[in-house]
Amino acid sequence: MDLQPDLSTPRTGPDTRIGVILRVAFFVATVFVSLRLLVVLLYSIFGAVVAGTVGLCATGLIANLLTMRIFDRRPFTDIGMQAGRSSLVNLGLGLGLGAGAAALMLVAPLVAGTGQLVEQAGVPFSWATLIFYLIALGAAAMGEEMIFRGYAFQLLIEKIGPFATVLPVAVIFGLTHSSNPHATVLGIINTVLWGVILGVAFLRSRDLWLPIGLHFGWNLVLPLFGVNLSGLTIEVTRYHYRWDLLPLWSGGDYGPEGGLLATIFVVGLLFAIWKAPVRPQHAAIAKNLNE
Repeated sequence: MDLQPDLSTPRTGPDTRIGVILRVAFFVATVFVSLRLLVVLLYSIFGAVVAGTVGLCATGLIANLLTMRIFDRRPFTDIGMQAGRSSLVNLGLGLGLGAGAAALMLVAPLVAGTGQLVEQAGVPFSWATLIFYLIALGAAAMGEEMIFRGYAFQLLIEKIGPFATVLPVAVIFGLTHSSNPHATVLGIINTVLWGVILGVAFLRSRDLWLPIGLHFGWNLVLPLFGVNLSGLTIEVTRYHYRWDLLPLWSGGDYGPEGGLLATIFVVGLLFAIWKAPVRPQHAAIAKNLNE
């Protein structure tokens, strides 16, 4: 009996270079195809808000589920979506840090007299609209984290290391926002910094709950104060935030994420994440983080 290994067919398992490339390429291709199909479908039925938020969440689910099922037969929870007390703690911690940083950034100018909350006459308020937008923003945050910090991101961390993965993915994350209305160079840089923060959050928690909490917490607060969110105007209250600062600091029409004020608070948030009492979980894909 010949016990020599068969070298005629190249291995494509997750431990080989070609296996990693195939998995990442399939994941990225699935994201692109799903976004195109889902956004068009949802936009035609429900409009832009649902297409841009629920579509993102559905894309993240499809890309992770398909890639993991086809190549590894892994359960969905392996990307860091496990349930449990630690998951709830990390989600709550992320929400508190993200929302707290955004609130401090917008309250500071109010206290200093360089910002004002101005009531807009004739703008109706509806609790149903507010709840709808909160759910939509939560879906968008979850979708973006599953896409940018999900299976492909974690596989690359395992195979090429955290430092070779976090920054390049953060740059891609920032560039995907370059087509947003009123996008600026500083706004893209701040978004890249956010990508680094969310990547570091995964490294610390080894789950997606901390990044999702951070992402959602930040996105939740900005519309409540009446400022644009990454160039998008989301009116959920009767108030508009009026700046007495130059656009370089306030971000102008892009919103505070396009200004130096956000840069300061985002950098501060990075240090807060590094020192926060995170509950590290078992990383099923990026296993080297467990060592």
